[in-house]
Amino acid sequence: MKKLINKPEDYVDEVLAGMALAHPDYFVIDGATGRMLRRSEPVEGKVGVVSGGGFGHIPVFAGYVGDGLLDACAVGDVFASPDMNPMLESIQFADTGKGVLCVVGNYGGDRMNFDMACEMAEMEDIQSTKVIVSDDVAAANLEEAEKRRGVAGFVFVTKIAGAAAAAGKSLPDVKAAAQKAADNVRSIGVALSSCTVPQAGKPTFEIAEDEMEIGMGIHGEPGVRRGKLKPVDDIVDEMMDLLIADKPIAEGDRVAVLINGLGATPIEELYLVFRRVKARLDQLGAHIALHLIGNYATSMEMAGASISILHLDDELETLLKAPASNPFWKV
Repeated sequence: MKKLINKPEDYVDEVLAGMALAHPDYFVIDGATGRMLRRSEPVEGKVGVVSGGGFGHIPVFAGYVGDGLLDACAVGDVFASPDMNPMLESIQFADTGKGVLCVVGNYGGDRMNFDMACEMAEMEDIQSTKVIVSDDVAAANLEEAEKRRGVAGFVFVTKIAGAAAAAGKSLPDVKAAAQKAADNVRSIGVALSSCTVPQAGKPTFEIAEDEMEIGMGIHGEPGVRRGKLKPVDDIVDEMMDLLIADKPIAEGDRVAVLINGLGATPIEELYLVFRRVKARLDQLGAHIALHLIGNYATSMEMAGASISILHLDDELETLLKAPASNPFWKV
């Protein structure tokens, strides 16, 4: 293991400390365990928006605390769910009397602990509810979409939830907008290499130098196919075929596109991915209303990329383009 770290057991807390020192206007470490990252002050008079999840995916999850985004986020160990306490603390911080929406990736530990946190919040008369993000088309077929993992589509859902809350919408309306985004986003990734969890000290999985895996999850979960590495246009075509088969794209459709690096992929290669994605969408007569290219939902130092496509209507496009400010994403 070759990493710029101190003790593996201190990795998460020291990274959080670095984030708070670098961006004190956005990130404050709080909570009994120091595993809640929040904005500097709650915003009165709006619905709170919070999330939580395992570390190792920065900016997801905690990196999206900011104006027009998350108010607070619970932080777990690398690739491990936070426990219920920082989730509850996030809800408590974000509540100013209008209720709180929890944006949750579709992982068992995250869902279970947010269920408990919301139940505890209700006992304190804090109204809370959840939207589950499950955008990874490789994780299950369409008939079992509720089993799909939440991956980079979380970025779009978080942005839309935060914008709806900032616009003064009610908790039911904020949830409805975020749920619409979750229902209309699809993602798929390709992995070229493994990554190493600091406390494990060895690669999470093995993959040959000349191999790739289409659909691998952000924790190394199995994908849909492993095979020899191909030219990037061929890889993108295979990924786009799977996305389009799951949710067709028609002439005149407006979409948002996220080309996401998994941690070790050069930005130049992400532009190659975008080049081919745009060509495919142009062939279909679809219009890209907004595109993002960069590291938005990583997997430590895994090499590879993911493509997320959000199908837009007027409401979603307006919310996606609404002002937001954060070290990792500004509108």
